[in-house]
Amino acid sequence: MATVELTFSALPAHVRTARLVATAIARRTGVEESLLDEVRLAVGEACSRAVEAHRLHCPGEPIRIELRDDSGRFEVIVTDVAPSDDMENDLSPLMGGPGGQSGPSDQFGLMSDSLSAGFGIAVIAGLADDVEVYPSAKGMRIRMSWPAAANGVTPA
Repeated sequence: MATVELTFSALPAHVRTARLVATAIARRTGVEESLLDEVRLAVGEACSRAVEAHRLHCPGEPIRIELRDDSGRFEVIVTDVAPSDDMENDLSPLMGGPGGQSGPSDQFGLMSDSLSAGFGIAVIAGLADDVEVYPSAKGMRIRMSWPAAANGVTPA
């Protein structure tokens, strides 16, 4: 099991680098070519969400990504240290409000931060084969994984 760890500051420009690294490692671990765009988009969404949260709450703290090849799976874990509300508040937009309404919006009809974060997590869930979200008062961890070849792909 090989693990690559990457930390970056909360700047939107670093999200592109995280996507490129994740896609390169996914390719090397044997993720099917047809899934690489999904890996790139899901990692970009998770990293963008973390950058946004850090810029609001703790701009000086780094965001951490772990990429690993574990038992025939390519796994990416994006961890931030921005304070999160409990799971119900973070994921309530995915479940809808009372009467089937989606989450709250502000007076101008724009989505709240909680609602936009929920949509981001919904996008990630649609792109990754397996997703787990762990919100806490000390930050959020999003674990995503895709099937990979047992021995990876040899570099060309």
